[in-house]
Parts: sequence; C-alpha cells; structure tokens
Amino acid sequence: MKVHFLGTAAAEGYPGLFCRCEHCRRAKERGGRDIRTRSSVILNDTLKIDFPPDTLLHVLRDGIDLGCVRDLFITHTHLDHLRAEDLLLRMPVYAHGLDRPLRVYGHDAAVRKCRDAVGYANPERIDVRRIVPFETVDTGTALVTALPANHDPEETCLLYYIETGGRTLFYGHDTGPLPDDAWAWLSGRRIDLAILDCTNGTLPFTGGHLNVEAVLGIRDRMKGEGMLGPDGRVVATHFSHNIGLMHEDLVSIFAPEGIEVAYDGFVLSV
Repeated sequence: MKVHFLGTAAAEGYPGLFCRCEHCRRAKERGGRDIRTRSSVILNDTLKIDFPPDTLLHVLRDGIDLGCVRDLFITHTHLDHLRAEDLLLRMPVYAHGLDRPLRVYGHDAAVRKCRDAVGYANPERIDVRRIVPFETVDTGTALVTALPANHDPEETCLLYYIETGGRTLFYGHDTGPLPDDAWAWLSGRRIDLAILDCTNGTLPFTGGHLNVEAVLGIRDRMKGEGMLGPDGRVVATHFSHNIGLMHEDLVSIFAPEGIEVAYDGFVLSV
C-alpha cells in the first residue's frame, strides 16, 4: 500500500495564512518540511481522503493526476478538509479526458455540502454517496469502513479503516480520544499503519484533537490489545502552528517512540 501525504497541517496551515507569530516566521525562513498545507492523503494513487482548499497546490507540487482518483472519502466539512466548490472543476466544461465518475463518500453534512456545490447533474462526473458509521464500502480496490470520530458535536465526523492489497490502514484524524464503539469495532482487527492527529503537539489536550501524550496513549492501547503488531507503523500528522514545533522538534519527540512524523509530500509503502 502506497500512502502519499499531500498536506499535514491543521486548518490555518503552517505557517498560518495570516499569522505573523514567531513560529510562522521561523517556518517561512526554514522552508522545506516546515511548510505544511491542509491535510489529505492519497492511497495507491486512486483513493483520496479529504479535499482541502490546497488541493490544486498539491497537484502542481507533487505531480498528482487527480483523474486517476476513483474514490474520495470525506472525514467532515471543516474548511481544511472539504472545499466542495472545487468539485465543480470536474465537470465537462473544466475537465476533459475523464473516463469514469469520481465517487464521493461522506455522512450528513458532507453530502449536503457536496450537493450544494455540484447538484445532481452529471453523475458520470461526480457521484455523491452517503455512508454511516460502521458501514463498509467495497470500492473494487479497497474495503473502507467508516468509524465515528470524537471531533465536532454539530456533525457526524468520520475516521476510516481501510483494507487493500492485504494491508490495513487506520486513518485517525480529526478526533480526540476514540469513541468506545470505535474501539470495540477495532478490537481483534490488525492495523498495519495508524495515522493519528497531533494538532496540539506538546500543548494541553483540548478534547476535539490529540496531543503527543494522547497519540502515545492510543499507540499503547493499540499495541496492548494486539491491533498494532511488532511491524505496525504509527505516523503523526495534522499539526497546528500554535504548538511552536518545527519538523525536527517533532522528530526528536517521536523518533524515540518509534513514531514517524509526516510532512508534505511524504510517501511511504506499507
């Protein structure tokens, strides 16, 4: 399974869009892995999670062919995860040479936001489908199960457990501590790669996102319950500029724990 991290920041980006703080100034000066855009990944070049406002930048920076993406799974509607208006750019007047629809999956608010943007016309280009927690979708190349997140009480936010090519991925952000029913569903299942929210870094835990301590707690529970085996990998991502940590700072924190730190453009094989 190929996992390509397109963006690894929280909502404001890192450096923040309008921010003039010391952390953002340092990130601008340093560049490279200290520049983070809004979060998304692509699996095996064909399955994408989330559709942030930086998607065009990702396409241009990393040479992505979005025409290869068959399935798009939305976690929730916050501005850094769903720029539904840009889905219109898949319609015939804007995009040519496409031979299949893009299937877009999400729950309640995500479906409504996508419908508001693209309507019901041209299903051969955009096919919006509602999924609910604990439902499994067979895309033809992967089995994707939606799990409940602990993030925004105003909408149903989703995490994803993905099985493809004999490997498994747990996509675990945006969320605070995992809900009990998510843990119950994961019980007895193998996780080859866990991607976890670390928005708050070394700052205090705030509820809807994780910090370093919470990431370690989830990792330890996954190991303790046998989900994450000796060869299982954990990657931390979705960092806020408010944590004041550069990429090398995060690596120094997580490397001794055997946890990898995602950065924009990071590609790994599981």
